[in-house]
Amino acid sequence: MLNTNKSTKIISYVGLILWMLVNLFPVYWMFTFSLKNNEEIFGKNVAGLPQHWLWSNYTEAMKTGHMGRYFLNSGIVAVATILITLAVALLATFALTRMIWKRRKTMNKFFMLGLTIPIHASIVPIYVTLSRLHLLNTRWALIIPYAAFSLAMAILVCTGFMNEIPRELDESACIDGCNVWGIFFRIIVPLMKPAVATVGIYTFLQCWNELMFANIFISKSALKTLPVGIQALSGQYTTAWGPIGAALVIATFPTLFMYIFLSRRIQESFIAGAIKG
Repeated sequence: MLNTNKSTKIISYVGLILWMLVNLFPVYWMFTFSLKNNEEIFGKNVAGLPQHWLWSNYTEAMKTGHMGRYFLNSGIVAVATILITLAVALLATFALTRMIWKRRKTMNKFFMLGLTIPIHASIVPIYVTLSRLHLLNTRWALIIPYAAFSLAMAILVCTGFMNEIPRELDESACIDGCNVWGIFFRIIVPLMKPAVATVGIYTFLQCWNELMFANIFISKSALKTLPVGIQALSGQYTTAWGPIGAALVIATFPTLFMYIFLSRRIQESFIAGAIKG
């Protein structure tokens, strides 16, 4: 039995290591891709380490490709979208789950309709609306639609967590003298950290990688985001793919770092959801 258990563990560890290598290979390939020239990328040295480590690709991406400016724009849009989405979702969920008022179930169903609408199916009406409000070629042209389309999922996630918070905590806080805002900020919000982390990462991925809205609603070069900037690096006749790889690394690694720092919160949210189920 001991030998069988050891063999099972060894096989499991070997399988997990192989699975880890499979998942890490795209990151390795993208990083080495960013340090090569076109000759190595196309056939001469596809998967190996660069023969000449061209760190100048990053310099070219930052200076010639203006990746620094696009990175800042994407960061501003992402942070503003996350803050607006979290604020509205938490307040709406609090009103839907902790307060008693007419049509609250109908309002919840109205919010959930947002899950059924594809984000790119509404490009024309959003474009017309933003044009009439004179918001095209501003950061708000991206922040408002991104937050609106992230709101339904955010409310869905927050509702599942907030429903499981005992209402006795609200009653105890009320007896101690807390008003509605005190209950929300002192009791509810601190207990919603796993949900906040989950919604934050979901919203970040939604707006950080989005291309269609950013390409249509923003035409000013000074306000373009990373996906549009990376697309612009491709030339009509010849393309230096090394700087494009460097731009992809610049755009991808913040997502990886964000997940690494918040992975514990996301794991807590998954565990909490399993226990609640």
